Amino acid sequence: MTMFESYFQEFQATDYRITVYRSDGPTDIEEWFDAHGVTVEQRHLPPGGPDPFVVLEADGEFVGSLGVTALEGLLEPPLVRPTEREGVTAGYSAVFDLIDDTLVRGMTRRELLAVSREIEDRAYRVGRGTLRVSFQTLSTFESQADVYRTLATDTDLDIHIYGVADWKPPEIRGVTYHGQPGEGIDRHWVLAFDGGTDETQACGLLAREQADGYDGVWTNDPEQVAEIATTLAESDTDR
Repeated sequence: MTMFESYFQEFQATDYRITVYRSDGPTDIEEWFDAHGVTVEQRHLPPGGPDPFVVLEADGEFVGSLGVTALEGLLEPPLVRPTEREGVTAGYSAVFDLIDDTLVRGMTRRELLAVSREIEDRAYRVGRGTLRVSFQTLSTFESQADVYRTLATDTDLDIHIYGVADWKPPEIRGVTYHGQPGEGIDRHWVLAFDGGTDETQACGLLAREQADGYDGVWTNDPEQVAEIATTLAESDTDR
């Protein structure tokens, strides 16, 4: 079984369903979910009813709901550093919480970076704990080096960066690099933050590159995050 395969099999086995309640025509968010492999249904709202909203179900169980306006943050995800998060709407963070543990297909790198920023921001605010990251290759980390220099300098985080060893990264106090030959890690974009002393702050992202983008899932479940972090850490010791 390839790296992280069991996680993707678990999420693929879950039936995610989005229901959009609206009184007018189709919304852009319906197209977004449909394009990303999530089943979308529509329900009509009577005139004078509530504003359009979305309900998410997993295997027939209610997960949560959110207004369509808040969900539209997915269409143009914010790429903001952890030190500049004041300008990010609460709606986008709510989206992050609503569709966690949902397998989203065909994600772009911009969308992955936006989710990554949410995790980095939480790690920055907590200020301690372990953050394990893979941007597939160490050369990809080059564009993120300033962000992680800030994370390492302003906090007591223990940061580990994994990736194909195709570039020599700069020395940053508090950051440890794990260059690898490229078997498995080269397809996976991963972040796992253990929450420090508060496991309720744990969060993670796991994405696998495909021909048409990335299949990705993010989670706030401490056990899932710990398993992802362990798999990433063991990828270095298994060589």
